[in-house]
Amino acid sequence: MKNVITKKLSILFRYSLVIIITILLLSSCQNNDLEIQQDFPFEVEILPVPSEIAENETVEIRISLITLSNFNGTTYSVRYFQFEGSGQLRYYNDEPYLPNDEYPLKQKQFRLYYTSQASESHQFSIWIKDSFGNERRVDFEFDNAS
Repeated sequence: MKNVITKKLSILFRYSLVIIITILLLSSCQNNDLEIQQDFPFEVEILPVPSEIAENETVEIRISLITLSNFNGTTYSVRYFQFEGSGQLRYYNDEPYLPNDEYPLKQKQFRLYYTSQASESHQFSIWIKDSFGNERRVDFEFDNAS
């Protein structure tokens, strides 16, 4: 009799253990959302530029976008606004940028060229934005070099 009770308890324990393991497995698999991070913040690194500029002089601005990770779908764009002075900003040999218009960037390391068109001080800002809405602003100020 004792053997029969022990056998029944052993079978009951095994079934309950199988049921508990099954419940745990099913309850742990309810969240089907796999989180994939695509939004990677970036920083803007700029090499030093002169503090003075003369009329009709061009200054090279070397810019690198630093990211912690590379996501192939990320695109970058640039725009600028001139607060003081008169000049033109362009990307390599492209046509000069229009203030507040957005232009796509082809690379993470690039050069912009600012050409002074007045014999006064110049102030402008460059905004660089990625396709996820992250934006960085860099301010430039050149005194007159006459």
